[in-house]
Amino acid sequence: MAQKLGVREFSTTARVLRTLVNPGSHEIAFPIRGKEPVRASIEDALKVVKSGDHIFVHGIAATPTPLLEGLCKHAEANNLNKITLHHLHLEGPVPWIDAKYNKRVRSNSLFTGGNLRKAVNEGLVDFNSCFLHEVPLLFRRGAVKLNVALLHVSQPDENGYCSLGTSVDTARAAVTNADYIIAMTNSNMPRTFGDGLIHQSHIDVIVDQEGFPLHLRHTVEMTDTERKIGKIIADSLVDDGATLQMGIGAIPDAALAALKGHKDLGVHTEMFSDGILDLVENNALTNSKKNIMPGKIVTSFVYGSKRLYDFLDNNPLVHFGDVQWTNDPSVIKQNPKVTAINSAVEIDLTGQVVADSVGRRFLSGFGGQVDFIRGAAIGNDGLGKPIIALPSATKKGQSKIVPTILEGAGVVTSRAHVHYVVTENGIAQLWGKNMRQRAYELIKIAHPDNQASLEKAAFERLKVMPSAD
Repeated sequence: MAQKLGVREFSTTARVLRTLVNPGSHEIAFPIRGKEPVRASIEDALKVVKSGDHIFVHGIAATPTPLLEGLCKHAEANNLNKITLHHLHLEGPVPWIDAKYNKRVRSNSLFTGGNLRKAVNEGLVDFNSCFLHEVPLLFRRGAVKLNVALLHVSQPDENGYCSLGTSVDTARAAVTNADYIIAMTNSNMPRTFGDGLIHQSHIDVIVDQEGFPLHLRHTVEMTDTERKIGKIIADSLVDDGATLQMGIGAIPDAALAALKGHKDLGVHTEMFSDGILDLVENNALTNSKKNIMPGKIVTSFVYGSKRLYDFLDNNPLVHFGDVQWTNDPSVIKQNPKVTAINSAVEIDLTGQVVADSVGRRFLSGFGGQVDFIRGAAIGNDGLGKPIIALPSATKKGQSKIVPTILEGAGVVTSRAHVHYVVTENGIAQLWGKNMRQRAYELIKIAHPDNQASLEKAAFERLKVMPSAD
């Protein structure tokens, strides 16, 4: 007799989905007969929030800014305190860090964007390190007990279904484990396919915010160095038929821009931005060789332009998955030629990668870098390529390949995880190499102005000259 599934009937396999269930979770995709959400103003919707509550906040493009602004006013008006917000990267204003509110509301940032970075380093916001594919487990296993979830969803359709839109990532785990759900609805939120369906009967209060603009990614012109790094990656490390993962930033964008001549590329990633669109339009990206959801682009969230959000609306080409599944290395490794392209702040001569901090200053978070670096390394076909890419030097000429990482900096990707490192000067292959050989490989791709000093520093650290053999 077939086994009945508890949650995520929309997943790829029963086995994988059963790993996303916990005894306290409640499915959100079926209609509850006779139950309708209350429709209310922001002020009335937030009356349920009390001192000590733990609140999930939908993030990135979907950041529910009007609800967050209303929450701060509610906390002040009702003398509330010890409210904790749990979230990934947020966009838009963050009023709770102001002196008026910061004794009442505090963020537990599971990945930090630019709007909270200063506050993190001033002690006004808590910085949390966690592999992205494990963040949903914080909610599913009760390490973080959520009282309320604040969402930004599409307007209900004729059957009463809303979509989590641009960010399914950790949001699905949050809403299936939160006690109370407040959602702002908005037709600007694209209706996306995959694990992001929520029937309105599971929403306690709907706040209509029709016309609110989604948050847009602001990009700057790529530098010649970034373009060169992207071309090296595309020409030397990405094969036809590869399954791509890319982080966010100029270097992943540069690599995508250089891939237009490739064939039958696929995407299985934690996130993507506008760089994917041109590859879809010229048929370089077909997803035809993938083993996991062939024919579909798989992601957990997106962040980009209005062009990107319009592309996603009602587009079955893109599958949005729970990040506990999309970023699981045991899932990632099943795809062919997994090529993971990620950035770094600095790398030491033994291969330790710093990506979430600059010395003692916190910058961002773990994100999915390690999830995909490992997934590519253990690919079933043995053809995966885990790539760390960075300019060889800062704009001021300071080497990003360093003898030792800055004091206080955190290692995100360990030296044992690193395979390929790319700068504008070439490729270093570190896997299987000892420390002397690694130093040699990395010094070769360092900026020429810094190579002599790095070689001297390597000898001082290792007590032996760097060499290829």
